[in-house]
Amino acid sequence: MIKTEINDQKLVQRVLKGDKKSFDLLVLRYQQRVAAVLGRYNLSPEELMDITQETFIRAYRSIDKFRGDSKFYTWLYRIAINTAKNHLIAKSRRPPDVDIDVSEIASALQIASGPESEFAGERLNEVVEMAISKLPQELKVAIIMREYEGMSYEDISSIMECPIGTVRSRIFRAREAIEKEIKNIM
Repeated sequence: MIKTEINDQKLVQRVLKGDKKSFDLLVLRYQQRVAAVLGRYNLSPEELMDITQETFIRAYRSIDKFRGDSKFYTWLYRIAINTAKNHLIAKSRRPPDVDIDVSEIASALQIASGPESEFAGERLNEVVEMAISKLPQELKVAIIMREYEGMSYEDISSIMECPIGTVRSRIFRAREAIEKEIKNIM
């Protein structure tokens, strides 16, 4: 992983010196991940392609603003999210609730196999999704990035442009709210 970060930094430096092929390598490296993130916004396939492309266009145009304080992907992720939100606002739509597969939670709770457990797992998924949909946007984004994207607190802090303590607080509050919903319904 460290090698990728070094390579990203070197590629950015080459782009800044006018090497457009180095940016093509960054696009190839992150295009799938950006599309996967944007896929959570329930976009049509055409919108997904357009916004993914727009993300990289914006990144290229502002690559001189990449300071290297965070990972390149963290910086690119922020551009992708902002591009998607701007697109939805331009279409007079609110960003939809993120649809998350929470099967990992069911397995973490070690629900036994069989028809009853399958039903319980489906019910748990519904409850968690409902709980997440009720969260305020800043809590929702923080918990999704931490639990489902596997991002570090530092990366989340950089993307959300807030202190790490705020990120920890948001994730804690989101977990509390989800746990409360699970206890109330199950």
